[in-house]
Amino acid sequence: MQNKLVLRLLTLMLTGFHLVSQAQLPLTKGMLIQKSTVIQPGLYQLKADSALDKSLIRIQGSNITVDFSQAILDGSPLGTLPNQMQGLAIYIVPGSTNITLKNLVAKGYQIAILADSVQGLHIEHCNLSYNYRQQLHSLWNKEDISDWMSFHHNEKDEWLRYGAAIYLKNCDGAKIHDNLVTGGQCALMMTNCNRAQVYDNDFSYNSGLGIGMYRSSFNQVYHNQLDYNVRGSSFGFYRRGQDSAGILVFEQSNENVFAYNSVTHGGDGFFLWAGQTTMDSATGGCNHNLLYGNDFSFAPTNGAELTFSSNTVLHNRFEGCDHGIWGGYSYSSDFSDNVFVGNRIGIAIEHGQSNNIAMNRFLEDGTAIKLWSREKQPADWAYARLRNTESKNYWITSNRFSYNKLVYDIMGTDSSAFGGNKKMQVGEIWKWGQRLNEIDTSREGDLLDLDYQEDKRLASIPAKALPAQGFPQGIDQIRITPWGPYDFKSPLIWLNKIDSLGYYHFEVLGPKGEWELNKLQGFEILTRGPDSLPSRLLARLDTNTVNPMIQLQYKGAATTDAFGKTMAAGITQHFSWKGFTPKHAWQVKWYAWDSLSHPENAPDAFVKLLTTHPIKTDTLQDLNYIWWGKIADGLPADSFATVAATTIDFPKDLYQLSITADDLVRVYLDGKIIIDAWSSSYTQYDDGTSHMVELSLNGKHQLKVVHAEKTGLATLQLQIRPKSHLLNSPVVAGK
Repeated sequence: MQNKLVLRLLTLMLTGFHLVSQAQLPLTKGMLIQKSTVIQPGLYQLKADSALDKSLIRIQGSNITVDFSQAILDGSPLGTLPNQMQGLAIYIVPGSTNITLKNLVAKGYQIAILADSVQGLHIEHCNLSYNYRQQLHSLWNKEDISDWMSFHHNEKDEWLRYGAAIYLKNCDGAKIHDNLVTGGQCALMMTNCNRAQVYDNDFSYNSGLGIGMYRSSFNQVYHNQLDYNVRGSSFGFYRRGQDSAGILVFEQSNENVFAYNSVTHGGDGFFLWAGQTTMDSATGGCNHNLLYGNDFSFAPTNGAELTFSSNTVLHNRFEGCDHGIWGGYSYSSDFSDNVFVGNRIGIAIEHGQSNNIAMNRFLEDGTAIKLWSREKQPADWAYARLRNTESKNYWITSNRFSYNKLVYDIMGTDSSAFGGNKKMQVGEIWKWGQRLNEIDTSREGDLLDLDYQEDKRLASIPAKALPAQGFPQGIDQIRITPWGPYDFKSPLIWLNKIDSLGYYHFEVLGPKGEWELNKLQGFEILTRGPDSLPSRLLARLDTNTVNPMIQLQYKGAATTDAFGKTMAAGITQHFSWKGFTPKHAWQVKWYAWDSLSHPENAPDAFVKLLTTHPIKTDTLQDLNYIWWGKIADGLPADSFATVAATTIDFPKDLYQLSITADDLVRVYLDGKIIIDAWSSSYTQYDDGTSHMVELSLNGKHQLKVVHAEKTGLATLQLQIRPKSHLLNSPVVAGK
């Protein structure tokens, strides 16, 4: 009997082992998963089809858990530029319910996970880093307009063009938690998604958005790290943001709660816009959202931008931003119990109505509160025609101001009351502009004691504090590479400026470790900082050098480069700064065209025009124009053409030539067209104005650019550099 029992137990154990081993399935291209599955661990180098309607793996059904066991899905071979990554890795089929994905690592795709019309979706403990991101063309000393994004429409999934780690559409009741997305463009994108919980994720160091919402309501977003989701910022040169943000909320997204999130160093920390529906009808908006207990500091533009809507912003921190809060056309909103430190302007509201600004603390802001209105509204705004947009009915009370240069800057505002606001060591208190009426300051010196009740929606939020913030802080810590924000995980030489003497000022950055000089090409080192990181270099360049380089050596902590490649601690690495500075000069000519020589409608006449005497000429080294108005005094702002030509002697290499042009452009190499963007269709989106081509060059070549501006903003910006500069990451010494 005992022997039979032992035999049965052994049989059951072997059978169980067989079932477990069967359940661990390998990943294959075209795989359809329809039941709970454990994936066999390992590296799966599986390239997806370029079309997003053909996923690598599909999941379909109900009550399914797929445990990927840290299996790695890699969609792009080594050396693939991030803007060339394509395809969809995981697709959850519409109609599926209660699907759980966990422990997946997916990189090298345009979209890692896409779910459409899936109820009860859970995504947890996944690493979806180092997927698609645009190549950025803005440099340390100049902005490129093509880096601007636009999230204003997503009715036809326009957002997909920016890629995403997770893209959810029509998914209610989702739970997204404990996931990591870094080194990408957009982390979590949600359209028509309601009642989701998004918590304990790290969506940081991406070049677009941490979280994006469109027509999504009643969601809870809490205790996430959403830091350094940024582009378009260079300390001391420009602070534009280019519509990047830690959190973006657009188009009729209501009743969401955002609590205890670290959302620092974003283009905007929080970016809310009512939506085109509201702009066209003057109804709706993104209303009744609660922002509570978040840190929105160190945004190059706005810590929180909330426009054309009614919302509540309580108990948040705004430090070191251009504007702490930009609240254009906000109405019936509450901005209270927040902390503002060192912002250019603490709270700025244009055409706001019936807003409370109470119990805030303002410390060392340039201007604490700025309220104003314009005399006239844009003629093409239906919003302004259909509703009252006066600036009026503010209640500003019980705030504390310390060391602010200016406390109040008020213009074009009516029917507002100030009371019980304390001031200590401030500069100017009042700056009154024109068009003021019924401004009551009679109780400004009174002592008022206010408090507020906690929003009931916070009761269901388990977090009560911010996640840990163990990263460098300050607007000067934002450094944008061609692939997004530098993340301090690998050594980097960063050019800060070239001074009036032509000296190059470099920072030497990275994880904890030491560095030393390895190789110079064209540079003389004048001074250097400590051997430990961070450090600095001051160098002088021999201006006859075409390919200047500084190569340093690093040894220290483990590193991860911008493409996700890791190196263990203690490995000696070489890392470089490389330039391309050939001697050449652009000869530039401008022409004015009219309806008879229209560049699209009358091409022959336009070509003939370019043989006539130009209206303006110039000679310069860099082709880098942005015209916000006229090209020069007495010359047109619209309907002009630009022709630029030069000859460059290229060392043998593979080069990338990129040009940003609004509206039309053609580029010629030795008389042959290499870029043909002679159509206004390219200017629908800013990123469509950038055009690139790779060229194998050696010796002298002639470049010519023909550009035509029709109307509005005009740009013409050209860059050329060895392609290897775009893949410039640390390498093991000796390899």
